[in-house]
Amino acid sequence: MKPLLITDCDEVLLHMVRHFGTWLGEAHDIDFTPDGADFANSMRRRSDSAVIQREEMWGLLDGFFPAEMERQTLVPHAREALAALSERANIVVLTNLQDHCREHRIAQLATHGIAHRVECNQGGKGSPVARLIEEFAPTVAVFVDDLAVHHESVAKHAPEVFRLHMVAEPSLAPSVVPAAHAHARIDDWLVARDWIEARFDAGLTADAASG
Repeated sequence: MKPLLITDCDEVLLHMVRHFGTWLGEAHDIDFTPDGADFANSMRRRSDSAVIQREEMWGLLDGFFPAEMERQTLVPHAREALAALSERANIVVLTNLQDHCREHRIAQLATHGIAHRVECNQGGKGSPVARLIEEFAPTVAVFVDDLAVHHESVAKHAPEVFRLHMVAEPSLAPSVVPAAHAHARIDDWLVARDWIEARFDAGLTADAASG
C-alpha cells in the first residue's frame, strides 16, 4: 500500500480565474473582479454594470470549459511537486468539471508535464474522495483544494483524509479566509510539498493523528 494524494486542478495546479476574466472581457464585454466569494457577484456587464445572473454564469463557465482551457497556465512548482510526490504516492486529480471535459483536462495537464489519473465531479467532493479511499486503501491520504466547501464535504465523508487548503492565485488568496475544515492553509507548492511529505512520513490517518 502507498499514500494517496487527491488534488484539485483550478487554482491548485493551473491558474484559472485570471484567464477566465481576460476571456470574459474579450469575448463578452464583462468585467470580472473575483473577491473570494461567489463567482456570480464578481461579474458585471460593462454596458450597464449589471450583475450577471447565476444561470448566465454557468453558461459562461461552460463556454470556457473546454473551448478556452488552453489559456490556463501552470501554478509555479506544481509540476515538480507532483513529480516528487508520485515517487512514493498514487495521485488522482479530482476536478469539478462536467464529464465531457475529462479528456480535455487530461490532455491539458499533459501539455504541462502532469500525467495522472483525472476524475471529474459535480457537487461536493466528499463522496468521490471516500470512493477513492476505498479503492486505493492508502496508508495515508491528503486532499488539496481551493474551496472551503469541499474541505467540509471531505471532513464529513472521509475524516481519515488530511485536508490542505490551497489558493494558488496571488490576486485571490488574500481575500480567501482559511477553510475551517482544513488541517492547514498553504498557497505555495514548495511549502505544501514538505507538509504533504510530513503527513506521509508520519504514517497516521488524519483521525488517528488528532485522536
